[in-house]
Amino acid sequence: MTGFTLDLNDDQKQIRDWLHGFAADVIRPAAAEWDEREETPWPVIQEAAKVGIYSLDFYAQQFFDPTGLGIPMVMEELFWGDAGIALSIVGTGLAAVGVLANGTDEQIGTWIPQMYGDAGDVKVAAFCSSEPDAGSDVAAMRTRAVYDEAKDEWVLNGTKTWATNGGIAHVHVVVAVVDARLGSKGHASFIVPPATPGLSQGQKFKKHGIRASHTAEVVLEDVRVPGHCLLGGREKLDERLARARERAAAPGGERVKNAAMATFEASRPAVGAMAVGTARAAYEVALDYARTRSQFGRPIIDNQGIAFELADMRTRIDAARLLVWRASWMAATGKPFTSAEGSMSKLYAGETAKKVTAQAVQILGGNGFTREYPVERMHRDAAIYTIFEGTSEIQRLVIARTLSGMPIR
Repeated sequence: MTGFTLDLNDDQKQIRDWLHGFAADVIRPAAAEWDEREETPWPVIQEAAKVGIYSLDFYAQQFFDPTGLGIPMVMEELFWGDAGIALSIVGTGLAAVGVLANGTDEQIGTWIPQMYGDAGDVKVAAFCSSEPDAGSDVAAMRTRAVYDEAKDEWVLNGTKTWATNGGIAHVHVVVAVVDARLGSKGHASFIVPPATPGLSQGQKFKKHGIRASHTAEVVLEDVRVPGHCLLGGREKLDERLARARERAAAPGGERVKNAAMATFEASRPAVGAMAVGTARAAYEVALDYARTRSQFGRPIIDNQGIAFELADMRTRIDAARLLVWRASWMAATGKPFTSAEGSMSKLYAGETAKKVTAQAVQILGGNGFTREYPVERMHRDAAIYTIFEGTSEIQRLVIARTLSGMPIR
């Protein structure tokens, strides 16, 4: 088992510096343009694929880093560059995690490579869980999957919303209800292969922030997928549903994992790292501005009010990173989140990004409120970290219920 350390090894430092260079030289110069265009930055994704950042091999290498710090390091550096473009680059990863969390070895080997394509033909993937009436309340999900035994096919009907890459993805991973009587325990995840009839893009959302990332509804109308597209397989699903029915008849027994929750549990520290990257970027802009901006004959950082703000910003960022690294290390070394450490990291980092970017705008004053300076965009982008993949309120609920021993539904 890998011992805990706060020191990155030489390979990790080299990768971090390489990512930082890509973020500084490729992502940042393009950030304002794609934020204004509100379109998927395909040229940047293509460039990331050419250098090896957008590839299955690279993310697999980081995902299986025995220290657990590979993925958060990647996320922090890319999102330091720009949150919208970075999310377009890493958004496929959520669908990939959905397959890793719930799929068989054969499904993992078959579908995850198709999600990325290659440098000459870049693809993206989408994870579809939220619905118009089922965001935080996953038990309210209405999308149904019905098994057609005669054809060995699952038939999916419903509408998903807030799906990153929804409708433009090569591969969609869809969470659907297979037994409505079991609430969130009656869900399963399905692969929808490319060009499957009945899947279409609904509304594309025009967002407050992360505007370079494509977010849309996904409409499923009698979408038929082969039986082998059920993640985990039929036998595993039947066993899980049988256990859930037993628990429903005799409350208080062992918890049964929900398909969507398994994905979110695995990804929350990574989202926390995204937030750390955005917060750090805004802090650095504010620090540089405070050192060079003079008022009343001296740099504004000489004013205690500004200096103390910067001190608080840096302290929050470092604390958030430590929580993210702890959760990532625990996950990599097989230590259970007995106190919801994954949710803690996402909660604190997300709240930190919102606060730090707001402080950065304030330090820049009127300049911070204009699009001539990047903190305005960073402040808009930061709002998402307390909303997606579990709102701050849901994170607090998860933490509180874990501490109290109450079930997380």
